[in-house]
Amino acid sequence: MNFKSSILLKSKLLFYIIVFFSFTVSAQRPQRNLSAEDYINMYKDAAIQNMNEKRIPASITLAQGMLESGNGNSKLATKANNHFGIKCHNDWKGKSVRMNDDRRNECFRKYDRVLDSYRDHANFLSNRQRYASLFSLKTTDYKGWAKGLKKAGYATSPTYANKLITIIERYKLFKYDSGKGGSGGVASSRSFDIEKTNKLKSIVVHPGETKLSIATTLDIKVKQIEKYNELGTGDELYPNQLIYLQNKRGRAVRGNDFHTVIEGDTMYSISQKYGIQYEKLLRKNRMWYASVIKPGDTIYLRKNKPAY
Repeated sequence: MNFKSSILLKSKLLFYIIVFFSFTVSAQRPQRNLSAEDYINMYKDAAIQNMNEKRIPASITLAQGMLESGNGNSKLATKANNHFGIKCHNDWKGKSVRMNDDRRNECFRKYDRVLDSYRDHANFLSNRQRYASLFSLKTTDYKGWAKGLKKAGYATSPTYANKLITIIERYKLFKYDSGKGGSGGVASSRSFDIEKTNKLKSIVVHPGETKLSIATTLDIKVKQIEKYNELGTGDELYPNQLIYLQNKRGRAVRGNDFHTVIEGDTMYSISQKYGIQYEKLLRKNRMWYASVIKPGDTIYLRKNKPAY
C-alpha cells in the first residue's frame, strides 16, 4: 500500500469513527420533558376550541390534561396520546393499551393524535348523563366545574378538585375561559404553504415560530422535525429557514449536480438547501465534520467527488 492510499484509508476510518460516536452520543441524549408552560402553549388553542364547541371551560380542559398526563410526559400520553386518562369503557371501539392504574392491566383509550384525545375528552363529558349538570354552570365557573367533576366520579382522588383549582390559579388558566389568550383555535392557526424541495415536503419558517409552535400547528411531534432536519434538541429555528417534513434524500434532484460555495455557506446549510442528508453530503464530498469550505469551492450534490 503506497503512502497516498494509506492516508486516504486512515482518513476514511477516522470519519466513520466520528460518525459512529456522534450518533451514539445523540441517541443517548435524553429528550427534554415538556414544562407546564410548554404544555399550555401547545394545547391552549385546542382547549379554547373545545370550549367554543362544547361549553367546557378551557381552564378545566387544560388543567385536567396537565394533571392527568404530567404535562404530556406520562407513559400513557407518550405511548397512547391519551392526555385525560380516559379508560376504554364498553362503548369504545378504537385502539387501546393496557396499563396499571386503580387496578392492574386496565384498558385505556389510544389515539393517533393528541388533538384526537382533546376532542374525545370533550365528547366524553358532553355525552354522559352523569356530567350533564355541569353544563348548566358558566364557563367562567372553573371552581364549580372542578368540584362537579370530582362529585360525578371523574377521578377517585379525594383532592382531585383542589388539584385542578390549584393548577388553574397557579398558571392563570382562567384567562382562557373568556375565549381569549389563544389564536382562536387550532383550525384558525396560520396555515403553512407546503413546498416541494428535492421532491420533499417543506415549509419556510416565519418570524417568531419555533419547533414547538410548528409541531403543534401541523400536529406532529417536535422530535420528528428534529429528525427530518438533523437538528439537536437545543437547536433553534430562524426566519426564512427551510424545514423538511420528510426525511431528506441521499442526493439532490436531477439537474442540481453541483453547488458553488458563497460567503456564509456551511455544509449543513447546503444540505438543507438541496434536501440532502448531511452525512451523505459529507461523504459524497470526501469531507468530515471539521472540514472547512470557502467561497468558490465546488460541492458535489449527486455523484461522489473524484479521488485525486
